[in-house]
Amino acid sequence: MAVLLDSTVTPDSPAAPATPAGAATQRAVSGSFHSWDLSTGVDGPGARFVTFLAGCPLTCLYCHNPDTMRMRSGTRTSADDVLAEAAKYTTFIRAAGGGATISGGEPLLQPVFAGELLHRLKHELGLHTALDTSGFLGSRATDALLRDVDLVLLDIKSWDRATYREVTGRPLEPTLDFAHRLAGLGKEVHVRFVLVPGLTDDPANVDGVAAFAASLGNVSRVDVLPFHKLGEAKWQALGKPFTLHDTPSPTLEQLIAAREIFASHGLHAV
Repeated sequence: MAVLLDSTVTPDSPAAPATPAGAATQRAVSGSFHSWDLSTGVDGPGARFVTFLAGCPLTCLYCHNPDTMRMRSGTRTSADDVLAEAAKYTTFIRAAGGGATISGGEPLLQPVFAGELLHRLKHELGLHTALDTSGFLGSRATDALLRDVDLVLLDIKSWDRATYREVTGRPLEPTLDFAHRLAGLGKEVHVRFVLVPGLTDDPANVDGVAAFAASLGNVSRVDVLPFHKLGEAKWQALGKPFTLHDTPSPTLEQLIAAREIFASHGLHAV
């Protein structure tokens, strides 16, 4: 596994020189930033200012943002710059009952940068905050970071371990451990599950995810997301094979059937 880099913190990082006595303390946090967007009803409730951080330890077969997989695909950007951009839209966001979402890539690859953004978006701009994560690096999320998160969008990509590893290249257990931790903290969670025909759509697999989510007690919603190939052009531009080229999107009937499985466990599935 590649070395996982993190954002830089100056001058109060351990490697930075001490601030001279009597000098004003200034904290500047930066990280590998990919892009931002405004979305409605996709990345959490209401209209959201979504920050996409670069870098991800997973290699999901159906990733629609493969250009965010590598940290070096981003641009070194300060939290100040991100906050200045988000501040332009706060009136609209509040009026639309929304907030801010930190996504990626995998934001917990850069926990210092992600934590700084979440803290300032919540406390300086007064926005509802959401963390969009696979949970694979959940152990990197400090309790302080999670205190600044109002909602976790947790991707559980499969219950069958072999399928999970086939889809992501990683084991499932770290995600389950993180889910249990969030439950223990009483943190609201929306589970996200991508329905891929012939890969994740086996009823037993869907039922496994549903039973686990229902057991946690803090899952207020499940998004059953249909597999799509909108990111295929990005894979091609990167010179990478899109192995699910011949996989169809699920039918409406398949989506309804999956949602009914989640509903049978008492979960609100959409």
